Amino acid sequence: MINSIKQKAIVGKNGKIELSETELTEGSLVEVIVLVESADEEDETEYLLSSQANKKQLLDALENVKQGQVISVDLDEYEKSYL
Repeated sequence: MINSIKQKAIVGKNGKIELSETELTEGSLVEVIVLVESADEEDETEYLLSSQANKKQLLDALENVKQGQVISVDLDEYEKSYL
């Protein structure tokens, strides 16, 4: 059985990463995957709102949804007709 532990950690001196308060037994064999957060990565929402044209279109769409003006598409029917 595979269990997982998810924690945030800060890389220390010489690339050392320490996990605190784990339920791991000393000597346990573990597999480690490191996911690095990019400090300069732009948030998707910020990206989508970065141009005035995109911002207007997204805000208009949001207003349409609030007013119940939505278009529903049956994907099965779409596939039959167009694919």
